[in-house]
Amino acid sequence: MRLQPLPARVDNYIWVLRNDQGRALVVDPSEAAPVFEAANSEDFSPAAILLTHHHADHVAGAAPLLDRWTGTPVYGPDDDRVGLPVNAPADGATFAVDDWSVQVLHVPGHTRTHIAFFVRSAGNDPVLFCGDTLFSLGCGRLFEGDAAQMENSLGRLAALPPETRVCCGHEYTLANAAFAAVVEPDNAALQRRLKEAKTMRDARRPTLPSTIGSELECNPFLRCDQPAVVGAAARRLGRAPAGHTETFATLRAWKDGFSA
Repeated sequence: MRLQPLPARVDNYIWVLRNDQGRALVVDPSEAAPVFEAANSEDFSPAAILLTHHHADHVAGAAPLLDRWTGTPVYGPDDDRVGLPVNAPADGATFAVDDWSVQVLHVPGHTRTHIAFFVRSAGNDPVLFCGDTLFSLGCGRLFEGDAAQMENSLGRLAALPPETRVCCGHEYTLANAAFAAVVEPDNAALQRRLKEAKTMRDARRPTLPSTIGSELECNPFLRCDQPAVVGAAARRLGRAPAGHTETFATLRAWKDGFSA
């Protein structure tokens, strides 16, 4: 198996997971050209197209891909705004594509119909395609959901095996790290991750995928039960937060207006 992020637009990644038979899962194609280029140079074709949510920077390239690879199955949310006929599996449903087992998790918050794909195959670490719900060291903005929804969605993803490779939709790691370091300045795992990410970006390499294990150690949005994170939220509020959800909501609102 080969897992590859294709840079697209300003900071998007289109994810391609390929097997040894030249078949691939193509995830969140914001545009078609990077996929065409990779397929031409590396000789693969899509076995399925996976869409996490309806935003144009995640679906705009799907139609041109279908023009070239007619009949390729498309899996995505039950949302007319996707603009394409899709298979929309129920929450928790599992389907097979070639030798991949793909489980769908409904994770509203960023959008009301956002989904994630948890992909397993024999002999490989599992892979999570999480769109704009979970980011490396961060999480998505609450465009259509509320804090309780997003906290619950992130909790579902955080419960996946720690070795799960986290494939999110954007290269936001350094910007997220700057915020995370303000929330938890004494987090040694976070400092190591930041140093590693800087080295990767200096070399023009993606900082992704991350892993669930790393996010649990470093991502403040998955650490709302930790004293340092609760303390940071309390200082922001001027009082103790009422619980994990208010801690999360405080962090998310803080991050919305944050600049390093």
